[in-house]
Amino acid sequence: METLKQILPILLSLSLAGLVLTVGLRATVDDLLYVIRRPGLLVRVVAAVEVIPPLAAALLVWFLPIEPVVKAGLMLMAISPVPPLVPGNELSIGARKEFAYGVYVAMALLTIVAVPLVFDIAARIFGHGATLPVRTIAATVATGVLIPLALGMTIRKLAPHLAERAAPWVYKLSLVLVVLVFLPIIANIWPALWDLVGNGTILAMIALSIATLLGGHLLGGPAPLDRATLAIASSVRHPGIAMLIANTAFDDKRVTAAVLLYLLVSMVQGAIYKAWFKRTRAHQPQPG
Repeated sequence: METLKQILPILLSLSLAGLVLTVGLRATVDDLLYVIRRPGLLVRVVAAVEVIPPLAAALLVWFLPIEPVVKAGLMLMAISPVPPLVPGNELSIGARKEFAYGVYVAMALLTIVAVPLVFDIAARIFGHGATLPVRTIAATVATGVLIPLALGMTIRKLAPHLAERAAPWVYKLSLVLVVLVFLPIIANIWPALWDLVGNGTILAMIALSIATLLGGHLLGGPAPLDRATLAIASSVRHPGIAMLIANTAFDDKRVTAAVLLYLLVSMVQGAIYKAWFKRTRAHQPQPG
């Protein structure tokens, strides 16, 4: 069992890095810089992904009588943006590749500064004495995003045909590995996770998930696909970063359970949103 506990984090890191590697295998430099090169769009993306979720979580935490560990889990997920699953989720609904990849890269880079900053603000407001060093998040982003992204782009440049053929397989294998790794993690903390259900916990998590979806949808611009793309980017939070902070700044392991419970709730909400969007789009006249 101890060996498994040591192996799981390594496998999770590898699987998430594989998803990022897929982005590098498929993306051009123009795709990755699409949002950064458009200041107006960048401001809307930052507002949707980095500003609205923490503000919504803070309001819920402030006003709702939910357990402190649940409050911590909500805030941690709210300040932890865009996991590697985001671009794949966005492309599955027909999102523009340059917008999906551009949002991911812009937010990944901003995460290095934004996550410690927002965590520090939230900790001061709610009287938590912990701090989060920038180097902790920088190391996570470098190893989990920048290095596999650069590797994928290098392979694409040197062997474009290989990159094109390999990308779907790398994505599928990485996705399967993510699921296989998360199952024992969920099973291990299931009792703690189940104990958190009730007393308004699920309602608070649903409310936060809806707020993040709505914020991204409203700020996505006039094009329906762009709205859905930003809604997904806003609502899908990074459990890896949230659990890293939970293990660094909190002694209570139930905070990790709250993080994973929110992940499950938001996945259900996201599936409902995508089904609604696809059904709505199917009944709209298509251009051309």
